[in-house]
Amino acid sequence: MRLMPFWKVLGFCFASASLVTAGDWPAFRGPNGDGTTDEKGLPIEWGPEQNIKWKTALPAPANSSPIVSNGRVFVTLAEERGHKRHLLCFDRNDGKMLWVKTVPYGKVADTHQTNPYCGSTPATDGERVVVWHGSAGMYCYDFDGEVLWSQQMGEFHHIWGYGSSPILHGDKVIQLCGPGVRTKLVAFRLSDGYILWETPEPGSTDSEAGRYKSTWSTPVVIDVNGQSQLLVAMPTRVVAYDPETGEVIWFVEGLSNERSDVSYTNPLVGDGIGAMLGGYGGPAIGFRLGGSGDMTGQNRLWRQAPESPRNPQRIGSGIVIGNHVFHANADAPGTIECFDLKTGEFRWTEPRREDGPHWGSMVHAVGRLYVTGQKGLTTVFAPNPDKFELLAENDLGERTNSTPAISDGEILLRTFEHLYCIAKE
Repeated sequence: MRLMPFWKVLGFCFASASLVTAGDWPAFRGPNGDGTTDEKGLPIEWGPEQNIKWKTALPAPANSSPIVSNGRVFVTLAEERGHKRHLLCFDRNDGKMLWVKTVPYGKVADTHQTNPYCGSTPATDGERVVVWHGSAGMYCYDFDGEVLWSQQMGEFHHIWGYGSSPILHGDKVIQLCGPGVRTKLVAFRLSDGYILWETPEPGSTDSEAGRYKSTWSTPVVIDVNGQSQLLVAMPTRVVAYDPETGEVIWFVEGLSNERSDVSYTNPLVGDGIGAMLGGYGGPAIGFRLGGSGDMTGQNRLWRQAPESPRNPQRIGSGIVIGNHVFHANADAPGTIECFDLKTGEFRWTEPRREDGPHWGSMVHAVGRLYVTGQKGLTTVFAPNPDKFELLAENDLGERTNSTPAISDGEILLRTFEHLYCIAKE
C-alpha cells in the first residue's frame, strides 16, 4: 500500500484517451445514471489493511464522487474557502496524480459546513471531462488537462451550497444549475460549450421566511415509448424535458409540504414507473412515466406524506430492483429501508447505527447492494425485499459523503482524507 501526498504532481501526461469503454464509470451513479453495473469480481470485504490496491492522500474534503475512464480517475475538491476549485486526475493503475486544474473564484460563497465546496461530480465521454464549479462556471478539459472551453453562468446563491452533477447525453452536457432563485436546466454543446437551451424553474428560492424551495438533484435520462427524456427533480415536482429543446413534456406534483420544498436525491425509475423521495423530511411519490402537461391526477400512484414528526432525511439516491426500492437514509443514526415501487408500502426498515447517516448513493453489482455511511463503513447487503440480509461490513475509519465508483472489478471510494482503490488481493 502506498500513500501519496497531494503535492507530488507528476510533470508528464499520457497519450490522449479514446471513447468510454466497458468498465468505465463515467459520471455520477455510473454509465446508466442509476447506480447499477454489470461488473463482476468485486470484493465483498475490505479494510485499512485488506484488499486495498492503492490509496492516495487528498488535501481537502468534498462530497463529490470519483469517476473512472480510460485509465484515469477524476475527483473534485476545493481549498481556501472555495477560492480554489480543483479538478484532479489520477492514474487508474497506481493512484499517482497526473494533473490538477484550478479555477479561481474571488468570493466566499454561501454553503453549509456539511457540504464543502465542489460537491458536484465530473462527467466524461472518454476524451473530454466536464465539471460544474457552481458560481465559478462550467469547464471542459481534454484528458491531458488542457481547457477546451468554459461557460460562466452567473452566481447561484444558497446557504447550503450546490451539488447537482453534469450528465452527458449525445452531443450535449446537461446541467441543473442552482440551487436558488436562478434554478434552471441548461444544455451545453459538448464540442464547444455553446448554450443550446435554458429552461428556468419558476418559484425556486434560497430562503423565504425560513422556508426552503430548492433542488440539488442530478438529471436522469429515461426512455418513454422510444423517446429519450430528461427526468429531473425540482423543488415541488418531477419534470420530464425534451433533451433537444428543453421544453417541458410532462410533470407530476407532490413534493411540496408544510415544512419545505426540497429535493436532494435523483429520481428512481423502474419498468414504466418512477419514484422521487423528497428531502428535509418531505414526502415521497410514485408515478407512471409519460403523458403531456400536468399528469399529477393521471400518473401519480402514491404519496408518502410526512409523518409525525416527519419522514426520514433523504440525501443519497437508492436503487430500483424489480418492483422494490432500496434506500439508505441520512437521519442519525441512519437506516436502510425497502418499499414497494408500485404502492409505496414499506417492506422493512433496518437501523444502521454502525454506519451513521448515509449521504452517499447506493450501487448495485453482482447481486449485491453497496452503500457507504458518513463514518466510512460500507454496508454490503442482499437485495431481498422480505428482510434485511447483511453480507459484509467494511470500515475504513474515515468520514465520507461520497458514492463508490465501480470499474474493472474494483471499487474506487473517496473519503475526506483519501482516494482508495479497493480490489481483491
